[in-house]
Amino acid sequence: MVVAMEVDSESNLLQRKQSLYHSLDESFEIGKEVYRGQQYSQIYYARLHLMRTLLYSLLPNWKPHLPVCTVLGLEEGKECIIVGTLYKHMKLKPSVLDEYSKERSAAPLVQRHNFTHPDDNLVLEDESGRVKLSGSVLLPSTYVTGMIAALHGKETSAGDFLVEDVLEAGLPQQIERPIDLGEDKYVVFVSGLSVGRSSSNPLQFQLFVDHITGHLGDVKEQNIAAQIVQVVIAGNSVEVPHGLLNGQNLGSKDQSRLFEPIKELDILLTQIAASIPLDIVPGSSDPANFALPQQPLHRCLFPGSSAYNTFRSCTNPHCFELDNIRFLGTSGQNIDDLGKYSEANSSIEFMERTLRWRHLAPTAPNTLGCYPFTDKDPFYVETCPHVYFVGNQDKFETRLIKEGQMVRLICIPRFADTGVAVVSGSEKTSGKENPAETVAVLQFRRPFRAVFSSKPISIGVSSFLFSNDRAS
Repeated sequence: MVVAMEVDSESNLLQRKQSLYHSLDESFEIGKEVYRGQQYSQIYYARLHLMRTLLYSLLPNWKPHLPVCTVLGLEEGKECIIVGTLYKHMKLKPSVLDEYSKERSAAPLVQRHNFTHPDDNLVLEDESGRVKLSGSVLLPSTYVTGMIAALHGKETSAGDFLVEDVLEAGLPQQIERPIDLGEDKYVVFVSGLSVGRSSSNPLQFQLFVDHITGHLGDVKEQNIAAQIVQVVIAGNSVEVPHGLLNGQNLGSKDQSRLFEPIKELDILLTQIAASIPLDIVPGSSDPANFALPQQPLHRCLFPGSSAYNTFRSCTNPHCFELDNIRFLGTSGQNIDDLGKYSEANSSIEFMERTLRWRHLAPTAPNTLGCYPFTDKDPFYVETCPHVYFVGNQDKFETRLIKEGQMVRLICIPRFADTGVAVVSGSEKTSGKENPAETVAVLQFRRPFRAVFSSKPISIGVSSFLFSNDRAS
């Protein structure tokens, strides 16, 4: 779809750039799946089968001289390799039974942000059994329940498996990247709009909409806006007052309050969809199913924006291609859950781990809700994306992984809290190795004086900044 953007007069128009879009959300769709009381063991079996086949193919280049054993086939003192699912015993892991225990009923439960403890330990299990892991190579603070690994070591006299080395799946292969895209194109990511929150600022989001649709700025900035070919809203778009969700029947006044944030969101999305292709992904606070993969928000919630063929309601996780550049991302639940049950220096480090483990949500279904699939694990990362994004994080972060192929990782901050959106772009390459490595920041602050800055910020990318200076 080509949208004309008026600049100075009706005769002076900018044509918005176009990209070939291909949705890859089919694997995350529940479709005709029917719940028949199945348990979660089947998704673990599917995950182990997929990952074990992959790890077995990597063993000849890792430790070809060592035999591969099952847990039941371990012999004391004999070095070997075992492949299985990690389980993490956690002293502080919350239990639903704690809420009803007599011993703790008088005192409120302590709300923790992280449940790791120095006494945590790891166990590896396969179909034959399980064995406790020991040694300093495998740190319990780094790993979580559900991750699949190959371990080199030997059984001790105490019955533990002393780990000497670890093999993870590593980054999967990418599809072939286009060498020269021919023209500059950009994708805008935003998350955590929280429309309906009492502290949210509608003007902030309206300024964002006006900027990306080309209704703000001078000719230079409008030329940049015309190169935006896709907008992705990565979850938590609305925030409903929690007092209304008490399980009781709502009166007409409360029903209106419940739907008001969605109506306001639809008005804003209609303005975007009228100009730019738009993907909206559900998040934890949106009116969608709780368990991953979250299914697309129903189009009836957006009568205005869904009238445009540029509007797409997508799954969470969300995967798509633009001009053969593959994007993969989530609304942040997978990274937030890793932050509760393991440790890292930043969210971007958690993101890198999920790619190296080849699994978007390793803690599902143990501590992160997911659908009990019986014959597949949709969170298995078979093909490495060129851009991997995660929404609703505390701050903007980005990292470029270079290991024979290039992967851009992007943490998208909550817009309602930070006023920050993220731009990922491809530029005219002329033989440049990575056309998808350009990242920039759009920041909106009151009192909203627009200033364009091309100075690189600390991570070495360009920045578009709406500064906090007052207009002269």
